Amino acid sequence: MRETALSAAHAELGASFTDFGGWKMPLKYSSELEEHHAVRTTAGLFDLSHMGEIRIIGPDAATFLNTALVGNLAAVKIGKAKYTLICQEDGGILDDLIAYRIDENEYLLVPNAANREVVAAALSERAAAGPAGAAADGAAPEGTGFEVEVWDESEGISLIAVQGPAAQKIISSVVRANETFLVEELGYYAFTTVSIGGDEILLARTGYTGEDGFELFLPNDKAHALWLALLEAGSDDGLVPCGLACRDSLRLEAGMPLYGNELSTERVSFEAGLPVVSFSKEENFGGRAALEAAKAEGRGKTTGQRLVGLKGLGKRAGRGGYPVLAVEGEDAGATVGAVTSGLPSPTLGYPIAMAYVDIAHTEPGTRLDVDLRGKPQPFEVIPLPFYRRER
Repeated sequence: MRETALSAAHAELGASFTDFGGWKMPLKYSSELEEHHAVRTTAGLFDLSHMGEIRIIGPDAATFLNTALVGNLAAVKIGKAKYTLICQEDGGILDDLIAYRIDENEYLLVPNAANREVVAAALSERAAAGPAGAAADGAAPEGTGFEVEVWDESEGISLIAVQGPAAQKIISSVVRANETFLVEELGYYAFTTVSIGGDEILLARTGYTGEDGFELFLPNDKAHALWLALLEAGSDDGLVPCGLACRDSLRLEAGMPLYGNELSTERVSFEAGLPVVSFSKEENFGGRAALEAAKAEGRGKTTGQRLVGLKGLGKRAGRGGYPVLAVEGEDAGATVGAVTSGLPSPTLGYPIAMAYVDIAHTEPGTRLDVDLRGKPQPFEVIPLPFYRRER
C-alpha cells in the first residue's frame, strides 16, 4: 500500500489503519463516534492526501474541460471551484471530482483516490483526441488535439482538511495576518493562496462532511509541519485528528455520494440526483448523447430508479447491498431496490441509509423494508440530506 507523507504522524497518534484505494489510511485514532461528534460540534483534522490532483494547463484548458467533463467549467470564475463528473460515452459515471480554476488557462482537478489513474488516462486521451464533434462556430475539427497539458501531480501533493464549526477560527490562527485577506471573507467553494509558516498554500473552503471547513493543498515535505501547527492551533477549540470511519458517517448524514457506493459506471447523474450536467454549453462532452437520451426518457425521474434517503423506524441499520422491499401495493414484498450506504446516525440517533429504489416507491413518506439478512426492518423515504448544519 502507498503511504501519505503523514503516515508516521498518524502512527504516533495511535491511529488504526485501513486500505483505501490502495493507500494506507487512518481509519480512526480512538473512537470514531468521538471523532464524528467533534466535527459536528468543534472541529476535526483529516489527512486526505490519498486524493488525486491533476493539473490542466494551456490555452485550450476551458474548452477542453467543457469537452471532457459534464459541467460548464469555462463559466467558473478564477478563484472558484465546481463539483462535476467525468462520464463514459454511455453516460455512466467514471468519477466525481472538484475542479478549481487557478487562472484563465489553468485548473486543478481533484478525483477520488481509487479513480485517479483512470481519470488521468481518460483526460489524456480526450486531450489528444480533441473535440468529440465540431463546435457550433466550426472551430477545431474532430481529431485535432487540444492545446493543453494534463499533469498528474498527485504523488507530490498532500491534502489536509479542517472541518467543523471551529474550522474558521483555527485556520485564521495559522494564516499570516495581512491587509488583503481574511479567512472569514473566503466564500464556500472558493479558494486562495495563503502564507502559513512562510510557505505558500492553496486554501479552499470545501469539504465532505456537511460542516463548514477548509482543505489545504501543499507539497509533501511541508505537510508534517502544517499538521502539527494545526493540531496546536486547535488544541483549545476541541480539534481532534479524524480517520476515514467518521468521514464516511459524516458524509452519509450530509447526503453526499461516495464513488463505488452511490456512483459508478452503472449509474447516470439523473439517477443519483446530481443536477450537474450542462446541456446549454455547445461542446460535445463525453457521454452527452447518452445523457440527452436518458433525460428525454425520464431516467431517474419517471423511469428506472432514483437515489433516496431512508430513515430507519427501528433500531437496526441497513448496509450496502441489502435489498429494499416494497411494503404496500401489488408488489408488496418484492425487491424494489438496494441500499448503497447505511449506518446508525451518530448525530440523529436513528438508522439512515441511501438506496437506489424503483421510481414508484421514491415519494417521501413511502414505507419500505430493508432485508437485514432475512429479517425485514421498517424504513421510510425522506428527502436528502439527512443532516443540514445551521448557518
